[in-house]
Amino acid sequence: MRVYVPLTLSGLAEAHRTGTLGTGPLAACAVTPALREWYVSDDMEELEYAALNRAALASLRLLAADDGAPRRRVVVAADVPDGAASADPDRGTDQAVPGEVRVAGPLPLAKAAAVHVDSADAEKDVAAAAEALAAADGGDDDAQFVVDGAEDHELLWYATQEIPNLVGAGL
Repeated sequence: MRVYVPLTLSGLAEAHRTGTLGTGPLAACAVTPALREWYVSDDMEELEYAALNRAALASLRLLAADDGAPRRRVVVAADVPDGAASADPDRGTDQAVPGEVRVAGPLPLAKAAAVHVDSADAEKDVAAAAEALAAADGGDDDAQFVVDGAEDHELLWYATQEIPNLVGAGL
């Protein structure tokens, strides 16, 4: 199963240093029944893209909680055994969290298939979105518009071999 782990650049640097994305349970996004119901598509590629975007939103939440992190969303795509990730049974098909899963145990960075990171031109919009996130969650339509502005930026794809350059460049 492919999971999408939201991080920050600081989190990616820590994962690179330790060789693990976390000790678990680790929050991630994946194609789940709730995501299928929310996105309403049978195309697996579209569903995985939707899961990636849900993880990008979760990365934005991490940025909102960490004023010192560079203002770029980071998502690591990793492959795990089917039983290693599961949706919270108490949340079922909760539409507020479509695609949210928990990955049990440590997730070695070696399981990563790719890394997705915002480009430099997204920083201003991502910073504004992180600032507006709490108000958007509270129902402020203007703030939601700002948050949606970050989603207009496509995350760039990087091979896992490029992680040292991503974290070493201090993006």
